[in-house]
Amino acid sequence: MAIDGAARRMSVLAEEQRVKAKAEKLEKKRKQPKGFGIPVGDAQNIKDRLCTVEDVVCSSRKEFLQIKGIRKAKLEKIVEAASKLSLGASQIHAQRKIIQITSGSRELDKILEVCAGGFKTGSIAEICGKYGSGKTQLCHTLCVTCQLPLDRGGGEGKALYIDTCGTFMTERLLEIAERFGLNGAEVLENVFCARAYNTDHQSMLLRKAASMMMETRIALMIVDSATALYLRDFSGRGELPAAQMHLAKFLGSLQKLADEFGVAVVITNRVVTKVDGSAGRKIKPIFGNIIGRASTTRVALREGSGEERFCEVVNSGCVVKAEAYFRIFGGGVTDVEDCETQGGKDN
Repeated sequence: MAIDGAARRMSVLAEEQRVKAKAEKLEKKRKQPKGFGIPVGDAQNIKDRLCTVEDVVCSSRKEFLQIKGIRKAKLEKIVEAASKLSLGASQIHAQRKIIQITSGSRELDKILEVCAGGFKTGSIAEICGKYGSGKTQLCHTLCVTCQLPLDRGGGEGKALYIDTCGTFMTERLLEIAERFGLNGAEVLENVFCARAYNTDHQSMLLRKAASMMMETRIALMIVDSATALYLRDFSGRGELPAAQMHLAKFLGSLQKLADEFGVAVVITNRVVTKVDGSAGRKIKPIFGNIIGRASTTRVALREGSGEERFCEVVNSGCVVKAEAYFRIFGGGVTDVEDCETQGGKDN
């Protein structure tokens, strides 16, 4: 009898546990976000590939169908739900103030401002030039100046740096930070650098960047160089169309980041010398037309006398072309006349 009573109690206890577990499961399911009728599993698969609702709205149907579990029957419902959520974000973007980040040189800032372009949030600026023309030095300076207060020409934010050539140097940031009176350790903490090893990796890093931008204020994103890996991964004329398509998609993703998060995007590009009929030998940016259509401003640099550099705005939202001189020294980019008074060795 005692054994039968114990068995009944165990059976009752087991049944109570089953009922409790079922109730907890139903309560957990009730508390889960409905997702506008989109299954939670599908929402998670989308989240693994796309970071924001605007990514969902702007992505092509072909990209969507590559996501696990997404079929044509679900596609329109997903896009419709994302469109409803993105309306409020679009209004915020329209009201966001455009900020221009100083280059460290008043003369260079002046011509960029006149041309309605420059290193401003929500746009892509291209810096092109030969090796040694100062492209990377300008990028290092921008990594520091973007952290300055707004009243000093900064963006009051952090910087993301995609390095494709291994030219990023923390030592340069410390020198430039000293010039602007900033704490070197804090400046380094506010610059996130990632090394890209191939073109697919370079594109994948943009998804990582979008995740970071959702969590912290990023004022500047730099890709130095945007084209170097394409020259290595796509060789020969036969692969040129594939390279152009891949690069165009990468630049489109950059523009989406600039629009969604109010980030100033700066890319560097190499140049080649070509024979242009009666015009003779002419220096042209690599993938010039592809990048030219994607960028708001194209700045061409070339070497001058000593540490002096010559800058020309060759393409912008304004038809007026402008030129300026600046100098590179230990503290980064500055005006020629200010270099001696600011101290620091030439670099």
